Amino acid sequence: MLDQDFVYTLLLTGKLALITTMILIVIGVPVAYWLAYSGCKLKVIVEALISMPIVLPPTVMGYYLLVLFSPENGLGKLFQDVFDARLAFSFKGIVIASVIANLPFMIQPLHNGFLSLSDELRQASYTMGKSKITTLFKVLLPNIKPSIITGIALTFAHCIGEFGIVIMVGGNIPKETRIASVAIYDQVQALNFEAANQYAFVLFILSFLILLVIFSVNRKFKVKYF
Repeated sequence: MLDQDFVYTLLLTGKLALITTMILIVIGVPVAYWLAYSGCKLKVIVEALISMPIVLPPTVMGYYLLVLFSPENGLGKLFQDVFDARLAFSFKGIVIASVIANLPFMIQPLHNGFLSLSDELRQASYTMGKSKITTLFKVLLPNIKPSIITGIALTFAHCIGEFGIVIMVGGNIPKETRIASVAIYDQVQALNFEAANQYAFVLFILSFLILLVIFSVNRKFKVKYF
């Protein structure tokens, strides 16, 4: 029989990854579209900011987010005053932190997908009287399905393995912020290697399956279109 804490931790990890991925789909599509087709000279700054989580140590980003989420500062004070809710050391906080940390893993594949399309496809849609919204959802997105699936899979996989930002922003609170990667660290610290191995094995299998999906989809579309 599986330990209840083990099951709950895995469910919380999946919940965080699922919510993060869903939010980033909504955010990622318009942002990637704007980056691909906008002529704004400042978009290079936006691209750099979006890519920061890839190169910035998670503990550094986690520290600044923890300061921002503090009830005495910025966003944390706003949430405390308006919604009577805390962000630091809460599930809401690690969701926001996870969304920020996973921005490049969703937006970059979508951005590359848009750039891979011939601009004639978009212009032809406009010539036929289609609006930008219709062109996006009826013409462009159906033609970048591999990029969409890759973005979703990479975001989900990275989210379930996130450690630095989660431990900084959310700490290690059972049934609140204790996700699988944090639980592994906690169990190793307690010299409970059997429990640590259980968490690690589940994350290993999930990561492998997600990568298998990504490579299978990309291979399928490569064979089909090239």
